[in-house]
Amino acid sequence: MGNKKNEIAIKSEVRIAVTSVASDIVFESLMSTADIKIAVTEALNSDKPLILNDVRGHEIIVPADKIGFVDVGESGSRRVGFGAA
Repeated sequence: MGNKKNEIAIKSEVRIAVTSVASDIVFESLMSTADIKIAVTEALNSDKPLILNDVRGHEIIVPADKIGFVDVGESGSRRVGFGAA
C-alpha cells in the first residue's frame, strides 16, 4: 500500500498539430516526456496511430500520417496576470 502524500506525479504537457486541422490538440498526460517521445517515434516508424492518455484517462488517437508535430514538456504552474517573473 503506497503513501499517496509522498508520491509526486510529474505531468507532461503535450501539443499535437494534426495536418488539415486548424487547431492543435493540447492536453496533460501522466506519461513522462521520454515515454511520449518513444510513443511518437514508434508511431511514425510503424505508420500506426499514436495513442496517448490524458490525466483524466481519456485516449487521444492520431493517425501517424496526420501528425504535423508534437511539442512535449513538463507541465508547469500557470501564471495569471501581467507581472514579470
